[in-house]
Amino acid sequence: MTEFTPGLSVLGGLFIGLSAALGFVFFGRVIGISGILGRALHFDFGEIQWRVWFLAGLIGMPLVLELSVGSLHGFDPSHPLAMVVAGLLVGYGTRLGSGCTSGHGICGISRLSVRSIVATGCFMTSAILTVFVMRQLIGVV
Repeated sequence: MTEFTPGLSVLGGLFIGLSAALGFVFFGRVIGISGILGRALHFDFGEIQWRVWFLAGLIGMPLVLELSVGSLHGFDPSHPLAMVVAGLLVGYGTRLGSGCTSGHGICGISRLSVRSIVATGCFMTSAILTVFVMRQLIGVV
């Protein structure tokens, strides 16, 4: 079981909301991680610089925090193979759903996009069902 960390959760949510708002204000773009990553990997040279810096910060800051102050959330990450499989499944779902949780759930809902509200409802339902099956039916914590 993990520790309840409301302070860190609120702080993380504020930073996510701030980055989404600043991305929209400065770049006129919805900050969806799958779109940023996809266009960076396709070397969209018109806008690649900010995308690379965004991704570097997204990946680099947790590593810097972990190395400088240790684990802030009080638990160790899952097995690396499980994280790779989960990442691949999320990537597949992102393609299938024409966007990721950050694009739909944060930016889409704030713009009152019906498509994003429905997509986020599907994401959340899938997540709740997955946790229920893994913890209650299979017994994996």
